[in-house]
Amino acid sequence: MRVLFIYYTGTYNTRYLTRKLSEQFVARGHETEYTEIGSDTPAVSTEGYDLIGLGYPIYGFNSPLFFNRYLKKIKFLPNQGYFIYKNSGETLAINNASSRIILRRMKRCGAVFRGEYHFVMPYNIHFPFERDFVREILEKNRKLGEIMIYRLENEQIEEIQSNLIYNIAASAVGIQKIGGNINSFFYRVDSEKCRNCGLCLKNCPRKNIYRAKGGRIRFKHHCNMCMRCSFYCPANAIKIGFLEGWKVNGSYHFEELEGDTSPLKPYITSESSGFYKCFIKYFANIDAVYEKIFLQK
Repeated sequence: MRVLFIYYTGTYNTRYLTRKLSEQFVARGHETEYTEIGSDTPAVSTEGYDLIGLGYPIYGFNSPLFFNRYLKKIKFLPNQGYFIYKNSGETLAINNASSRIILRRMKRCGAVFRGEYHFVMPYNIHFPFERDFVREILEKNRKLGEIMIYRLENEQIEEIQSNLIYNIAASAVGIQKIGGNINSFFYRVDSEKCRNCGLCLKNCPRKNIYRAKGGRIRFKHHCNMCMRCSFYCPANAIKIGFLEGWKVNGSYHFEELEGDTSPLKPYITSESSGFYKCFIKYFANIDAVYEKIFLQK
């Protein structure tokens, strides 16, 4: 198959996930290409592809508004197969509703739904994930990627079931439509910490950051709330308004974790509680399906 990935990424979790999935497709004998959406990305052509992968990070239980708008520019071919691979830092059931706008858009285009898959990636907001937890997440994602490709190859459709309650709740908290614009009025750069490296200006996917007269960093008001600027600031100099108390700063260094061959004790167990309880069933299901498909032949 020729597979085209179209994805939006904030702090590069979806970029990393896309690259890993692409490697897994190639290892199975398929061809892959990908388009990462930025502020100036032209509408990509879908001609010549057997399958389109649509990837995004879940923002407040919704697909990113920036991603939804980009999809409206694309001409999808009738009967063209597509699948969705999304990611978030938790597996709460309300996340099931996040693709509803995309699904409606693709149905109107006449594209054929081939499956939806929810991957976990570590938080870039709220609080940082511990190293061993991230290692376990990456291993589960590898397995889920194998499962996804197997099902796509064999035309086994995987659906994530939402319902009216989830849809209404997700729509009600979809603050990204105005939240980023409002919150950006309160973004600040600590001039005593700032190294003037320009990384935030260079990497902002919306070109929302600029250098004003006098050299100070300023923010416009069409922010995606992706947290890329504050997450990767080497001096932790960017204050993110109302979300400052939830700020996470610093890369998780996925490539380094991949190379860590030290024994890994499961971070999520049957005794996990609180926030981590939602991962018990999620991880167990991935392991069970993986074993059934690949280890019981």
